[in-house]
Formats: sequence, structure tokens, C-alpha cells
Amino acid sequence: GFARIDVPPPLGTTLAGYYETRYADGIRDPLLASAVAFDNSENRIIVMSIDIIGFNQKLMNRVRAAVAEAVHTDPKAVFVACTHTHLGPCTADAFGREHNPEYVDWFVKKLADTAVLAVQDLAPAKLSYTRGEVKDVAFIRRYKMKDGSYRTNPGWQNPDIDHALGTPDENSSLLIIKRENAPEIGIVNFQVHADVIGGCKLSADFPKFVRDTYEPLIPGSRCMYINGAQGDTNHIDVRLGEDKCRGGYDRSRYMGRKIAMSVVANYEMAEPLEGEKIAFGQKSYLAKVNKGTPEELEASKAVVEVYEAEGLDAITPFPGRTKSETRTIAKRVVAVDKFPDEKELYLTAVSVGDVVFAGFPGEPFTDIGRGVKANSKFTLTIPACCANGYEGYYPMKSAFDEGGYEALNARYRGGTAEKLIEVSTEVVNSL
Repeated sequence: GFARIDVPPPLGTTLAGYYETRYADGIRDPLLASAVAFDNSENRIIVMSIDIIGFNQKLMNRVRAAVAEAVHTDPKAVFVACTHTHLGPCTADAFGREHNPEYVDWFVKKLADTAVLAVQDLAPAKLSYTRGEVKDVAFIRRYKMKDGSYRTNPGWQNPDIDHALGTPDENSSLLIIKRENAPEIGIVNFQVHADVIGGCKLSADFPKFVRDTYEPLIPGSRCMYINGAQGDTNHIDVRLGEDKCRGGYDRSRYMGRKIAMSVVANYEMAEPLEGEKIAFGQKSYLAKVNKGTPEELEASKAVVEVYEAEGLDAITPFPGRTKSETRTIAKRVVAVDKFPDEKELYLTAVSVGDVVFAGFPGEPFTDIGRGVKANSKFTLTIPACCANGYEGYYPMKSAFDEGGYEALNARYRGGTAEKLIEVSTEVVNSL
């Protein structure tokens, strides 16, 4: 079954993403909550995709419990993935930004309603899948510079760039759900940051255009987009320079169309997925928090105080760091100081026949998604970022030695990403 509703916050709501506080000053396009319900008379799972940057673990636990209660299933059978759009509302206080608790209360109820509507829409179905390839959409945003340093997004046509630190995963996939006497459902999976448009107007960013492109091409269909392992990718190759379609709304439309058409192009070649078993699983991993020393904490508090009062230019950089890097480190050290030394991360998965959805509670680097797909016993594996929790970036261990924004900002120490691959693989292959 399928359901989709608009979940707009009020204008003036604090937007998520970036260090600078932004407020919603208009609506460019809807923010949607989509749900697909699967039921085989023995188990029931709900797969959701929400146009929002992510929910922290406390709120996500509340959402999963509310949805599970509404549709009479286990909270572990509720799989909530967020597209990570940077033009959606804050749902918790973060980096000095305040959220709207009344909106959050309403939002949780609406997500439960969406799941109920999806269950009401249940019809007999058969599953199939196809794959595609998407060029000129996702780019590794971390670079080694000619001086031996490492930088994230080093600027347009920076002559000091030596090479990108890895390659993007340009593979797309499509789960096709053909139903008896009901619209068919397509679930599209790709991986790239949803931070293309900019500004302060509410928008789903490129996932909107994935859906809007897919549905007319497959008449009568309903489309859901699930964003994959996107933590070290961006929508621009800074080595190419700034031209008319490297950012903004046009770029977002271009990306969404290319992702959708990559799988629609192979639609007629879709292969059946066998099996009717429905399963779900969850395992936890105690990750070591990336805390600073007492001296680093005091220095970081001073930096944050100056930054919040006077802005970035007033910061005195830490030795060997830029002002921006200093802010990133200081914000992270202050934020995680209230954490325990180890924190529980949930790795989740749900499966239907020979397809599995694998969730990561935050922003996994590309190689995490690659690793789990390679290890999975399922014919079709759909990784999802910001799924069933949000705990920031998960850089590969090598990135901590190299540096760059993601590693400086990471809440958990090096080695966490590799452990996530291991634990996620265990969850997936246990289903």
C-alpha cells in the first residue's frame, strides 16, 4: 500500500543545515512524507521517506513508536529514511538553533497518519527490479591538494587541487511494485547530498524532481525516493568551474530528472524478485565518541562564544587550522561533551522477499553503502542515509588521517564507519 501527504512547517520555522541560522521565508515546493506498507499476513513493515534533513535518535524513537502503534506492528518494523534536504525544518535544538515543538508534535501525528493510509491502501502485489547508471550528478567533495593537505569543497577551479579522494557510486536502482487494481509503486535509490538549491524557501530539493519525472513516465504510478550513502558526495565537480547548471533550482531539476530516467530507461528489462517473506532486524553498536581533551574543550568553548557573538572573522584559528576548520572542531567538541564516552548506534534493516532496505543513522560515506551492498545476500539492497536516527557523519578511517570537514565534524572516532559496515551486514544477512 502507498500513501503520501504534505507536511509543511509554518513560515518563520528554523531551517536545518549549515552553521548560520536560517528561517523559512517561503515555499518553493512541498515537503512530503511517503509511506509504503508491506503485509504478508504474518508480518507488517512500513518503509517511509521524509523530506527532512534527519531526526535525532530520541525523536526517531518517538516516531517509530507512534507509527508502530497506529498500524499494529513492532517499532523495529518501521523503517524511516530522510532525504536530507537542507530546506526543511529543524526538529530539535542544534548549534544554537531552536525548533518548533508544536510543529514536531503535529509532524509525528501526520507521519503515523501516513502509515495508516498506506495500510488502508494494501493490495496484492508482485515485485521486480532494475538498475541504472547516473553520470554528472554525484561527485566526491573531498580533495587532496598539491601542498599535501586535504580539503572539502575547496572552491571553483581551485588551481591547488591535486585529485579527488575516491569515486562516487553512480549506480541507481528501482524497486517496482505492481499491484492488482491499484497504482503501481516505484522506489528509486541513489546517493548524493540533497543540498543543491540554497536559500530559505522550503523545498524537497532534487528528490522532488525524481518523483515528478518518474510518475508521468510510468503512467498511474506512485514514486518514493530513498537517498543512499551520500556523506562524502556533492552535486558539483569544483574542477569544472561555475556554469549555468552547476547549482540552484535548475541543477536540482537536472539531477532529479537524470536519476529518474536512469532507471526508467531500463524499466522494460525489469527482473522479478522472488519470495514473500517479510522480516525486520536491528542491532546496536557502541561507538566511541570523538571528544576533546579538557584543554581542547575550554579552547573550543571560547571559540564558540566568539563565533556566536561576532561571527567567523573574529575567530582566532587553532594552530595549523583555518578559521572555518576551527569553528567546525570547536562546535563538535562542545556539542559532544555532554555525550557519554560511548553511544549506542542502531543499524536497522527490513526485507520483503529478495529485497532489503539497510538503514544508517546519519550520513555514511560512499564506501559504507558500497560495502553493505557487496556483502548482502539479497538480490536488491537499498541503502538509506539518515534512517531511524541521525548522528552526523561516518567517515572512513582514512579520512581521519587525511582531514577535511566531515572528519573534523564527526561525532564518533575513526573506525566507526568500518564497524557500521560489519554490523549492518550482520543485520541484513540475518533476515
